[in-house]
Amino acid sequence: MNSRFCFVVFYFTAILIFTVYLRSANNHIFYKLCTINTKQSRLKQQLSNKQLRLENLINPAAISRRLGDL
Repeated sequence: MNSRFCFVVFYFTAILIFTVYLRSANNHIFYKLCTINTKQSRLKQQLSNKQLRLENLINPAAISRRLGDL
């Protein structure tokens, strides 16, 4: 009877430790995912800004203004 009780206590303790480990791993993965999403959004914004700048440089009106200044 006593050995069964010890087995049950160790079993539930192992389950609780494993549960805490899984939650910790889940939180770590969620943090990494948020970090990656933030970085991706920042890179998309930088790309959009560069694209707008390029479109402004090759805009026919901007080119004729530059040619007129020469």
